[in-house]
Amino acid sequence: MRILIAEDDEVLADGLCHSMRQSGYAVDCVKDGHAARLILSGEQPFDLVILDLGLPRVDGFSVLRSLRENNRQVPVIILTARDAEEDRVHGLDLGADDYMIKPFSLPELEARVRALIRRGQCGVNPVYTCGTLVFDSVARRTTINGESLELTTRELSVLEALMLRTGWVVSKEQMLERIYSYAEEASSNAIEVYIHRLRKKIEPAGVTIRTIRGLGYVIDKLKPVSG
Repeated sequence: MRILIAEDDEVLADGLCHSMRQSGYAVDCVKDGHAARLILSGEQPFDLVILDLGLPRVDGFSVLRSLRENNRQVPVIILTARDAEEDRVHGLDLGADDYMIKPFSLPELEARVRALIRRGQCGVNPVYTCGTLVFDSVARRTTINGESLELTTRELSVLEALMLRTGWVVSKEQMLERIYSYAEEASSNAIEVYIHRLRKKIEPAGVTIRTIRGLGYVIDKLKPVSG
């Protein structure tokens, strides 16, 4: 899952980025409306946008209007200090899915993020299984035989990329897009490290990650050893 945060308050933006990454999301952050509009018009898909209204260069309302005029249906949470009723009504009429006033409760914001992502997956089963390995893409939780599996946020993102395409090959490039923001240096060697760690953790579930040389990786059930 990938989230864009458009917030010009550097301290708040850093805090939001840290919180969302701790929850297992890949996060990109921009600090003005022009950059937000530019990145949202690109090819990189986002699962959710957290949007401030008082952005420099181009305000949040204009970013939202442009997004909807381009028929981009990504869920948007407006996060702003503007508490006037007309601002709330205008934001929702422009196509925002939620509107939160600063100061705000971080646990509540995280819950609203999960709710919007869940709503966006309406009609799609957010729970993926392979053997006794189960991944809940909304709750960001993985279990083996019903027991929670402890994963780092990076490991979780790699596993998510694989579980969403169980039985199909996932390239390193596809994983890097899911794990790293534009501002971070992406290393394909890091993917190999995460794959190695994941293999050790998921093999008790009768599942492994196979390397398809030159193409990428595929998650699949372990084949029983014949006597």
